[in-house]
Amino acid sequence: MRLEESKYKDKFEAKIVLPEGNFYIFKKFVVGEVAQDVHFNWELAQIVLEKVYDYLGSRDVKMAYISNRVNAYSVHPQDWLQFYKECHHLEAFAVVAYNKIGFMNVVLEKIFSQTRIRKFSELEKAVQWVEQLSPGDQVVIDDEEDTAAFN
Repeated sequence: MRLEESKYKDKFEAKIVLPEGNFYIFKKFVVGEVAQDVHFNWELAQIVLEKVYDYLGSRDVKMAYISNRVNAYSVHPQDWLQFYKECHHLEAFAVVAYNKIGFMNVVLEKIFSQTRIRKFSELEKAVQWVEQLSPGDQVVIDDEEDTAAFN
């Protein structure tokens, strides 16, 4: 489900619209919906990060990111290494995938990420998870037990 078709459609503070996707800024997190067939790499991530930082007025923010994978697109998992090398920080990373391939891609991203990653099959559950997180919680990588729809 796209964010603008959900109960969160009127709750975001700002929307970043790019040809490569839409990114919604909330108080504690950002929801990204990358466009169909885009290759989401470090260069594109930097553009999105700068726009988020510009909106928030600081690079020193504690935010979570929800990747709402409503479209098929590719990522370069090794780009996580560049993300951390550039001293960016995420409190948590939630992936909402709507098919088995989307869930399997998370496995690769877990290898390179240094933050909490959790996968979901519903946007609402991902939002609930990031909203309940406390800053400084222990870093864990786990799987949400919400994969029955794909078994």
